[in-house]
Amino acid sequence: MTDESVGSPHPLARFAATLAWGDVPAAVQRRAVDLCVDWFGSVLAGVHARPVAVLARFALAQGPGDGPSEVIGHGVGSSPMMAALANAAACHVAEQDDVHNGAVFHPAAVVFAPALAVAQQRGASGAEWLAACVAGYEVGIRVGEFLGRSHYKVFHTTATAGTLAAAAAVGRLLGLSPAQMQHAFGSAGTQSAGLWEFLRTGADSKPLHTAHASAAGLMGAYLAQDGFTGARDIFTGPQGMAAGMSRDADPARLTDGLGERWATAETSFKWHASCRHTHPAADALLQVMQAHALAPADLAEVVCHVHQGALDVLGPVVAPATVHQSKFSMGTVLALVARCGHAGLARFDTDWRAPETVALRERVRMVLDAEVDSAYPRRWIGKVTVRTVDGRTLHGRVDEPKGDPGNTLTRDELTAKALHLAAYGGAVDAARARAAIDRLWGVADWPRVEWLVR
Repeated sequence: MTDESVGSPHPLARFAATLAWGDVPAAVQRRAVDLCVDWFGSVLAGVHARPVAVLARFALAQGPGDGPSEVIGHGVGSSPMMAALANAAACHVAEQDDVHNGAVFHPAAVVFAPALAVAQQRGASGAEWLAACVAGYEVGIRVGEFLGRSHYKVFHTTATAGTLAAAAAVGRLLGLSPAQMQHAFGSAGTQSAGLWEFLRTGADSKPLHTAHASAAGLMGAYLAQDGFTGARDIFTGPQGMAAGMSRDADPARLTDGLGERWATAETSFKWHASCRHTHPAADALLQVMQAHALAPADLAEVVCHVHQGALDVLGPVVAPATVHQSKFSMGTVLALVARCGHAGLARFDTDWRAPETVALRERVRMVLDAEVDSAYPRRWIGKVTVRTVDGRTLHGRVDEPKGDPGNTLTRDELTAKALHLAAYGGAVDAARARAAIDRLWGVADWPRVEWLVR
């Protein structure tokens, strides 16, 4: 397959096909390792979640039981496609995986899983795995930014842009040419799917979104390697992604600072175990409560000043009926933060429908704020107005929620988070989880990507 078969390959395809680990600045290399450890913790947290278990059973039934690619937490291997599907589902169910603010996109779930599966199958080095993952991050983030705010109103960007991110990561490991990478993008993009409607009823679709995106992107890359062709202009063609999925697509975002602006380093870690749209207000409420020594009983009303994206995603969740749906309830998250100081995984399991939580939930409401909305999605500002039972009106503001690049987690915090997630999931005992996490910090020096849990 020649470059002429697709015309001149898109710069994003050329970038993804040619990126080497040595091209990545040292600070971004370090960030990639941080993101890898954070991803692994989220996978371990989600292995035994009911929707993930269903998807894993499907994957293991469809693929070989002794394949080269690790199905993490199950102690078995499968084909790269089935392992990628299962691991990608596990990463996204606990609501602790990373997020890129500007793209409103969770890169780790749809990048590390398919890249790991292929790296293990091909015997790639740790540096090759990480380089492929950086390619996936850079592509997926830019596709998410390109599709814009209107896309996110209906489509789950991690599911749609995620197919391209997975294709980029796997394509890099397969050594695709720029022309082949362009075809992989075409085949991945035509499979892009994932709608927010599931949130209204608390359906299981969210981990399915990441499972499908990872598997579809992987398939697109393998097909391109074998000569299969995809749409020449999947991004801006008359019937391409922008035409079908967006009203405000900006093609310039696809190549914005490509090779100079490293979007991977802009990715945020999640501190609370809930939808990222809740985090700015949660941190702002904590700020007010700590500054004024407030107890939950002091809160008469909490008004969250939010962007439109938060209203679109969180607004339909009025009375959550499941643990996962409660993580998309602004009132539930803020009630747990007020009561516990942190909306952690275990708190959702035990306290999301406790009478005290429900009572506080009913005192929380969201309003559109012009300043917050104009800054979004580049910045996720947290603003709350708190009215106390004794008649005071107090204001809180957080410009960078905990986990954002300017307020990031240290490596000690990331290790502690990953260990906590592993303990919560229970798929791997504490000693093996600690050993795997300790080894992952040195992943860039691995001569070969072996199984992560031995």
